[in-house]
Amino acid sequence: MAPRPILSDADRIRVRQAVADAEAKTSGEIFAVVAEECDDYRFIPLLWATLIALIVPLPLIFLTLWPASLIWLVQIAAFIALAIGFSLPAVRPAVVPRRVKREAARALAAQQFLAHGLHTTEARTGVLIFVALAERHAEIIADTGIAAQVDADAWQGAMDKLVAEVGAGRIADGMIAAIESTGVVLARHFPPRPHDRNELPDALILL
Repeated sequence: MAPRPILSDADRIRVRQAVADAEAKTSGEIFAVVAEECDDYRFIPLLWATLIALIVPLPLIFLTLWPASLIWLVQIAAFIALAIGFSLPAVRPAVVPRRVKREAARALAAQQFLAHGLHTTEARTGVLIFVALAERHAEIIADTGIAAQVDADAWQGAMDKLVAEVGAGRIADGMIAAIESTGVVLARHFPPRPHDRNELPDALILL
């Protein structure tokens, strides 16, 4: 059975329309990205398995009369079992440190900002609304043309709505609410200009 998509086609259309509606009132550009997971974190389960396996022989050495060969086999078995267990999709997120997940999400957000050319708009007025579901991370990144005129606190309303809705499992509603709030801020500082053109796609990007 194919995995269920993060968002339905209908939800993606709703988000795209929200971007178009918001951009109709501003010269700014809004771009939305939702990532299911920012990294596979394969090295983290192996790291934990290695650290624990290194400790396993200590009590066996001091509390048993087992030969070294048997202790070595137990150590290898422990490493394999832990590596497999920690790598299970249901377990892996719990063993990845929060800081590692946060940095992975921020790195992917910055990568998406550049990869989709938000830094290449004519007036440097691109805004990225980014959500990483597995990492429970949301971020709004504004290009230099906006950051020069809009205080970072101006995005807090959009962030609050985004986090609340996504946290409740309503991903599309959260993105739409954030897009609408972001559009209000942009319209206030960057009203439409004559001969404005749509410089970035309105479609939601799913990773």
